[in-house]
Amino acid sequence: MALAINIRADDDSAHEIQSLWDQVAAFEVEPSMRALRYRPHFTFAIYDGPAIDEKTAWDVMQAAIAGVRQLRIAFKRIRWFEGAPLVLWAEPEADDTLNRIHGAISAAIDPAHCRPHYRPGAWTPHCTLGTAVADERRDEAMAFARAFDRSIEVLFDVADCVAFPPVRIIAERKLPP
Repeated sequence: MALAINIRADDDSAHEIQSLWDQVAAFEVEPSMRALRYRPHFTFAIYDGPAIDEKTAWDVMQAAIAGVRQLRIAFKRIRWFEGAPLVLWAEPEADDTLNRIHGAISAAIDPAHCRPHYRPGAWTPHCTLGTAVADERRDEAMAFARAFDRSIEVLFDVADCVAFPPVRIIAERKLPP
């Protein structure tokens, strides 16, 4: 069981990302994002095992979002993380608030407890679109990402802490408008 600290989009604008989930699912072995039964989100940190307990993770997240309001995030590009399987994600326009939240979490909990991709210097703000691109569909998926020429905006309006798999919300707080 792992713990993740996130902000998610419960707003109706989340359908923009969910539509991309469905398009990316065509390249996957099995659709990955709808299977989570969880909303579009940004993950700031993931902790495995008993090193960080649920209360600590949630307390740190609440401190990190003090004074933070709902975030309207624009996405204009789809990118990918190399690896097997290939992971497609929506790239947010630069947003200092995302970086501040990540920095506050990393300052409060030793990053050595966090999965390597979520540590300072390695973390890339992203909204995942698909985590299981089939090897034989890799080139098509990358072509899809390169061809994306829209701009979408999504309102991220809830901070939470979850355990997974499967995703179970431990605590959540609606961000003020």
